[in-house]
Amino acid sequence: MRKRRIIPVSLLSEKLMQAVGKIYCQPDTEVIRLIEETASSESNPLARDMLQSIVDNTRYAVEDGTPCCQDTGSVVMFIELGEDISFDQGNVTELICATLEEAWERYYLRRSNVEEPLISRRVLQNRVVPIIHWKLVPGDRVEVIIGLKGGGAENMSVQKMMAATATVDEVKEYIVEEVVKTGGRPCPPVIVGVGIGGNFEESALLAKRALFDPLGRRHPDKDYATLENDILTLINTRGRGVMGMGEGPTALAVHIRTKSCHIASLPLAINLDCHAHRHTRFVL
Repeated sequence: MRKRRIIPVSLLSEKLMQAVGKIYCQPDTEVIRLIEETASSESNPLARDMLQSIVDNTRYAVEDGTPCCQDTGSVVMFIELGEDISFDQGNVTELICATLEEAWERYYLRRSNVEEPLISRRVLQNRVVPIIHWKLVPGDRVEVIIGLKGGGAENMSVQKMMAATATVDEVKEYIVEEVVKTGGRPCPPVIVGVGIGGNFEESALLAKRALFDPLGRRHPDKDYATLENDILTLINTRGRGVMGMGEGPTALAVHIRTKSCHIASLPLAINLDCHAHRHTRFVL
């Protein structure tokens, strides 16, 4: 029988609290670095000013310990759980929710979730409800990816069951058109997550997970890497610019994730994240 590693739930809670404490006021540092570089080389004064304002806002948020965006978002988590580990006590999901509630109180974060989606839409005042995607993997470690996903960019998500006969150019055009037509609503410059394959729900998960890949990473398949680059170039050629003002970059990166699919299907999903791009990861 394989030896199991026991992880204290208190360690998970501590690391999760630290993660929220970091990302609510500090966007992805690689995003900010890229925005700074873009601002320094941007010839249009409006775009340059707006890009610099994003950088300045980030600096003030970190210095003052205030949210970098008034939409403090919904919590999205991808957790890879090793087969050879156990937690020492309690219900792990309940612990995560309790830790997040404590974080919301400690950092004075806005209550952004409603109890039910359609009728009363009462705002939840005493608990945080994360969206958690669990994956069982070999080994004795736990990897946690956590993001604060704002509603503006999330509302621009789309999913389409393309014809199985769709060409690369047709897929490319669909993605570019969907991103461009969002205008300033997702607070560009954005990161574009694309899921191709799987089935209806899997394509959406691929797109969401793609957002949290390291910024600008290339797909391991050279054909998809080329597709990522082509889509990014077209979005920025046709796009609406910084905050939809018509100048500067519309997107900072395009990340595609793929999976095998049924011979009769070609599922496609697009998920956007704004320039705040609040996420981090830790390993136990």
